[in-house]
Amino acid sequence: MTAISAARMGKTAVLLERTKHIGGLPANGLGATDISTRGATTGLFLDFIKEIKREYTQTYGIHSQQVKDCSEGYHFEPSVAEKVYEKMLSVYASEIKVLKMRQFDAFDNRIFITNDRIDSILMVNRETNTLECYRGRVFVDATYEGDLGAAAKIPFRVGRECKAEYNEPGAGRIYKYWNGSVGLGSSYEADNAIQAYNYRLCLTDNPKNRVAITKPLHYNRDEYVSMIEDVWTGRNTQAAMESVTTAMMEENRRYIKAGHPTKLPGDDWGVAKLTNRVKLPNAKWDANNQHAAFISTDLPEENWAWPTSSWEWRDKFANRLREYTEGLFWFAQHDKALPTHFREAVKKWGYAKDEYQDNGYFPRQVYVREGRRFTCLYNFTAADALPIRKETRPPLHATSITSSHYSLDSHAVRKRETGRVHLDGFLSYPTLPYMVPYEVMVPQEIDNLLLPLPVSASHIGFSTLRMEPCWMALGQAAGIASSIAIDKALKMRNIPIKALQKELVKQHVTLIYYQDIDPTHPDFQWLQYLGVRGYLPAWKVGLDRPVEASDLKSWSELSGLDLKAFKSAVSMRREVLFFIYQKCTS
Repeated sequence: MTAISAARMGKTAVLLERTKHIGGLPANGLGATDISTRGATTGLFLDFIKEIKREYTQTYGIHSQQVKDCSEGYHFEPSVAEKVYEKMLSVYASEIKVLKMRQFDAFDNRIFITNDRIDSILMVNRETNTLECYRGRVFVDATYEGDLGAAAKIPFRVGRECKAEYNEPGAGRIYKYWNGSVGLGSSYEADNAIQAYNYRLCLTDNPKNRVAITKPLHYNRDEYVSMIEDVWTGRNTQAAMESVTTAMMEENRRYIKAGHPTKLPGDDWGVAKLTNRVKLPNAKWDANNQHAAFISTDLPEENWAWPTSSWEWRDKFANRLREYTEGLFWFAQHDKALPTHFREAVKKWGYAKDEYQDNGYFPRQVYVREGRRFTCLYNFTAADALPIRKETRPPLHATSITSSHYSLDSHAVRKRETGRVHLDGFLSYPTLPYMVPYEVMVPQEIDNLLLPLPVSASHIGFSTLRMEPCWMALGQAAGIASSIAIDKALKMRNIPIKALQKELVKQHVTLIYYQDIDPTHPDFQWLQYLGVRGYLPAWKVGLDRPVEASDLKSWSELSGLDLKAFKSAVSMRREVLFFIYQKCTS
């Protein structure tokens, strides 16, 4: 998205990808788009979503099951996501050069800096095993790990802050029922723990397109045996477990022995005990970690070194995680300590044989939920995503570059511990649509570098920013900001925010979300201008309502304009607001 938005501004870009496939996680199994309010994030992200739907419509027909299952383009197969990304890039083939199998290592001798500007970097061509030199006016680290930022010596954090630092819900060490109360062992203390990674599998129960999951070479049954009692008793991590007794679990065991599936509150059966699934087109499912389980496709603790490790270490862990995941399914499908009808239910599922055919039908990339978090001009915390007061917005940001919305959402950082109600760090807290300021991706130390993915945020703040819609929007802003910096010969921290926002809104980016205004509205652009400046803090603009006296008073104070010509209960909000906009921008 950075490359595309820069190309739209008439700039050339070199896109350097470590693997043979572009697209990150959407092209590697994350086909159930993580966004709580559709319409909160627009721009190139929404273009991508619309193109997904168009692809299914053209291939299968407007009334097809595939179009229905794509959920307006928000649910998609990995291969379709990659195809759409490639298509979007191809529009700018003369401006964007895509080079795959290029690796950057965070070594001192791989980056050259003069007067706080990156002159060039050295990348490994993984096909020829040779070093290649790349120069640019602006560099953008749009990776999950942030290796370029680290090589540029930008300060960063990993791990979790304590609750006392920012007073965030869920900060520090915490054991919490899923959607329930906090349990024993929660100290809220800081540590170096990183939330777990996994693979977003593309599964199917369609026998015609199903490939069996095979036993991995380094299978270790001991890793999965704790699942046995969880299945027989129905033990899970849902809030419903707060009222479950030992007698209820033993009754569930007898019920299962009689040939029935589980009946314990909050419990799942079969493959749902292993994964949390969302339906995709063509009888496929995005299979994520099961948040209600003590053991699933996440592999906590073992990934802690990932953000700051070498690619050699990361590749070894990626293989370890793959074998762990394959072993988990093999165990659930074949281990005789599990109920027969449970195993048979899981056996109905396998890999989709028309996905990842060059990688044994398995995703090519690890789901890196959190890497380095760099220290930039603004640090995003939970407070930026939570309402200031009940039913009001989160804080307004005059330098907003996108609106976004997802819960504060972190996966576990530690494996199962005796006597705990859940895995340490697994949590979710609701938010409301919020604004992301430009400064979260602008370092102080280097003049021509942006960090739109490994942004400046606390662990809890990052847990909502880390969703693909928001990252796509930040990438789009990075491309436009880079173009402005080049045109005006400015440092990234000094670009005019008004110019950035004007171009973003022109490209249909939502800077502040309103329930009654979207990018197709004829007044969208000028309302976004006023919205980020605090004129319209409510969730609805209400252009065609009569203006109130309180509105005239606050708008006069904000603008410094004399609004006496307008009368409360007579003048319409539209005419007053447009008058203010014209005066403020003339």
